[in-house]
Order: sequence, then structure tokens, then C-alpha cells
Amino acid sequence: MNKKHSIYQIFSRVLVAIALIGVLVLGSADHALAARTGGRISGGSFRRSAPSRSYSSPGRGYSSGYSRGYSRGVYPSGGFGFPFLIPFFGIGGGFGSLFSILIFIAIANFLISSFRNIGGGSDMDLGNGYDQNSANPPVTVNKIQVGLLAAARELKADLDRIAQTGNTGSSTGLAKVLQETNLALLRHPEYWVYASADSEQTRLAAAEAKFNHLALTERSKFQAETLSNVKQQLQTATSTLATTTEDALTQAPGEYIVVTLVVASQGQLKLPAIKSDQDLRQALNQVGSIASDHLLALEVLWTPQAKNDTLSADDLLAAYPHLKMI
Repeated sequence: MNKKHSIYQIFSRVLVAIALIGVLVLGSADHALAARTGGRISGGSFRRSAPSRSYSSPGRGYSSGYSRGYSRGVYPSGGFGFPFLIPFFGIGGGFGSLFSILIFIAIANFLISSFRNIGGGSDMDLGNGYDQNSANPPVTVNKIQVGLLAAARELKADLDRIAQTGNTGSSTGLAKVLQETNLALLRHPEYWVYASADSEQTRLAAAEAKFNHLALTERSKFQAETLSNVKQQLQTATSTLATTTEDALTQAPGEYIVVTLVVASQGQLKLPAIKSDQDLRQALNQVGSIASDHLLALEVLWTPQAKNDTLSADDLLAAYPHLKMI
């Protein structure tokens, strides 16, 4: 009986020990997940002034333009319209010849306006070249992600410097931030391990929602943004992680840095499917060459940001399962 009781006690203690180990392991994993830090550089705007829809007349009397308000009616906007023709019939002499010319101009103006309406040209002015799509131009929202070995200490230092000094309050400054970020990545190809790229074509009216969705999805993977520069507002936060030497972090096996670029630009831009380091280089060059007057918004994110934070191989696979090895 005592022997059975002793075996039962030993078995119970083993179960308790296993349970305690499980709690410690899970607790450590939760702590590692909660401790994930990130850096952020963001700026830009999707508000673009649309071309004016009202056009001034080049002179008194006859006008080569037309008013949008009458584009679907029977009245042409310029000069003498069709209703003014009737009073001038039957008038002879030189004065009548003058009105005959005016009548001819009015008829031509009426016919041109009618053909515009029939052909769906009510949003196009022949003299000014206004197109209805200019108020809602095509926009491309691109996302590039790169997973690098944590040994790329210079890259983290470059990203920190760009965040602290970059001008995110203007389109010119934002384009420079994009170029410097791409250069920082291109200078460390020996650390590239994983990558992915996606492009989505949309219109300006829907581009902001798509951009915000991508940016928020990536930002939600951070528990704290310990360094951020958003529209020229620089903020820093202190990490609560236990202090670890930098050498121990960079030499530890299976640790990574993930850098994310979300870029919205006017026009169509198709990035290649990332299957090799050459594809990644091409995608970075394409995005980095976007002109400042075409760049609408930019989001640069990277993790980990804090020196005492790490991103393990398990964390990377869990948070970024779509990344492909290159």
C-alpha cells in the first residue's frame, strides 16, 4: 500500500513539474510576443486637387467652351443658341447677311454640342483636354517585405537614422526617405533570406482605404512602436525588455529583421513575383524610382527596433507566413 502511495506521489510530482514547465514556456513565449518592438516612418496624402470643371469664355459673344450645367440640355453654352435662330429669318440686306453668319455659327455650335452629348463627351472640353478620369486617376498600392538576418546591424542603424532625420512632411522629403530606405536594403543583399511583393491597381477614391488596410495589418504585429516619424512628428518609447548585449543578439542563431514598404503612387506599376534576389532587387529599384510628384503615401515599418528585442525564426514564420525564401 505504501509502495502504491509512493508511486502515486512520484507520478503526481512529475505531472506538476511538466505543468510548471509548460506554464513557463508558454509564459516566455507570450512575453516574447508582447515584447515585439517596431519602427515606423510614414507620410503622404491622398488629397489631390481635381481640375476645375468651369471654363472661362475667350471673349464676348461667341464662346468655344461650354458649361457642364447645360451639357445634357438642348442649349449649347457658347454664343447664340438654337432658340435665337427664329427671330432672324426673313431679314434681308447686309444686316441680314451678318445675322446669316451668326445663324451658321450658332447651328454649328449646337451640332458640336449635340455630338459631344451623344458620344459621352460631356466631361471633355476640346479646348482644355479635361478628362473625367483626371479627378480619379489610377493608383498602384505596392507592398514589399524583406526578411534579413539579424546580423545586419548597419541596416537597423540606417533605418533609425532615416526615421530621426527624414522629412516626412513633404512629397520631396518623402521620396528621399523612400530612396534612402531602398538603398539601405540594396546595400545588404548578403543578409537577404525571405521576401515578398504585391501590387494592386485601383483608383484614387479607393486607394487610401487599401493603403490604410495594409499599413494597419502590418502595424498590428507590433506590440510597441518604439521609434516613429509620422508626418514630421518624431516619437520615441522605451522598451520594457530585459537588457541583453547586442553581440549576443546578433550572434544568436535564427534571428531576423523584417522590413516592410507600403507605397501608393499615381499610375500603374507592376512589381515582379519574388523568386530570387534578382527579383527583389528589381522590385526595390522600381519602387525607389517613383518620382515625388507621383508618390502619394509611404509607410516604412521594421521589427525589431529596440536593441534588446529579437525576432526568432518561429516568430517570423508565425507573423509573416507569406514570405518566401530567396
